Amino acid sequence: MKADIHPKYGPVVFLDTSTGFKFLSGSTKGSKETVEWEDGNTYPLIRVETSSDSHPFYTGKAKFTQADGRVDRFNKKYGL
Repeated sequence: MKADIHPKYGPVVFLDTSTGFKFLSGSTKGSKETVEWEDGNTYPLIRVETSSDSHPFYTGKAKFTQADGRVDRFNKKYGL
């Protein structure tokens, strides 16, 4: 294998800009902006617009537009 062709992988802090939720994870993406984490270490900070804290699917606020399935159409058609 060739040496030094893979991006550097390390811990980073992701910040959900809509809720202020932060979590520590690993990533190959870097940032010039840093933040001090709860363990006292400083990590690169990556700002994201949506995370599991604000996404409608994970928060339970998702709206399903296709509510009429085959069973509902059958019940409407035959008045059951």
